[in-house]
Amino acid sequence: MGLLQISAVVVSLAAVLAFVNYRVVGLPTTIGVMLLSLVVSAGLVAADYFGVLAVREQTGDWWLAIDFNRTLMDGMLSFLLFAGALQVNLGDLWRHRFSIGVLASVGVVLSTAIIGCVTYLLVPFLGFELSFVYCLLFGALITPTDPIAVLALLKQAGVSQELETNITGESLFNDGVAVVVFLALLGLTGAGHVEGAGEIALLFVQEVVGGALLGLALGGLAFWMLRRMNDHQVEILVTLAVVLGGYQLALVLHASGPIAMVIAGLLVGNHGRMFAMSDTTRAHLDTFWETVDEILNTVLFVMIGLEMIHITLDGRYLLAGVCAIPLVLVTRYGCVSVALQLVRPWHRLGSNASALLTWAGLRGGISVALALALPPGDARDTLLTITYCVVLFSIVGQGLTVGPVIRRLGRRH
Repeated sequence: MGLLQISAVVVSLAAVLAFVNYRVVGLPTTIGVMLLSLVVSAGLVAADYFGVLAVREQTGDWWLAIDFNRTLMDGMLSFLLFAGALQVNLGDLWRHRFSIGVLASVGVVLSTAIIGCVTYLLVPFLGFELSFVYCLLFGALITPTDPIAVLALLKQAGVSQELETNITGESLFNDGVAVVVFLALLGLTGAGHVEGAGEIALLFVQEVVGGALLGLALGGLAFWMLRRMNDHQVEILVTLAVVLGGYQLALVLHASGPIAMVIAGLLVGNHGRMFAMSDTTRAHLDTFWETVDEILNTVLFVMIGLEMIHITLDGRYLLAGVCAIPLVLVTRYGCVSVALQLVRPWHRLGSNASALLTWAGLRGGISVALALALPPGDARDTLLTITYCVVLFSIVGQGLTVGPVIRRLGRRH
């Protein structure tokens, strides 16, 4: 099948599963469709195991044609980040810049180191080995909280404004830092192009600083154009051009596309909305991007569920995945606590902030995509399975309970 036919199958399946979830299951759409797609995947894997269908063999070529890593990181992510950033208040984000900045930088590096070291010590007891650099790579890819998963669920959680700002801000920016750390570590395996402290520093400037500057330029250009017209259809087209053209330009310039999209979305969603749009345009723009956000989220979570078909279901790897769940949560809690202590002179988020930020820090498609970016081999198969276990628990276990946890702890927050 060609890419168009494959897309038709995935989108059609997403629509059917969303309908079944709405009529029968009644869970939040993203979680419901992922669980249903997991059921479909489990059925296909069972059919393959018992020789009824050669599922892995028959779906291998077309699933490779999708390339989950490129589909998310070079395609869907730009739309989802821009749509999420449109709804974030820039003033609130600026007031909490210190806490968000520390969480998205110091927190990422510290968490990568802790998870990597503990994983390296743990895996020999589980019957297999991973090199130290691959353990650190696991720490880098599992550390960032996924803005896609977080933003999709915060809408229904009823979290306080200041906590929502910190959770949202961190999730929007920490993936850019985590990708830089991931690429730097990947270079140590011989699979990347980064070697030495100087190249790592240059990569950081190119990706993070370059992405921020590009986002400012894109947002400024969009604002200039939006202010000089009053046609909601053309104005929506301008925002589409920012996402599609801007993200591809970021790839060419080796700047962080995610950071560029977040900055551009913040400018358009705040200054553009306030000073360059009529009420009619605001209404149409919000409706358009909310619809895009919901559709792509649903498709993405179906793809995460279907990825199970091609996961290596080795008992040792699954056990490692189960052990990694508390490791990731405890490390997250410790790193968040350290980060909040560092910013206490500027921000005091309350006694339960660390617990709330830990449980609301969901992992999602970005972690799976980064695991798939590893060089083919046993190490990638191992880390992909472990990552998949953590992501499933995060989205389902934390995602379904984040609302009650926030409501319970929030009363004492």
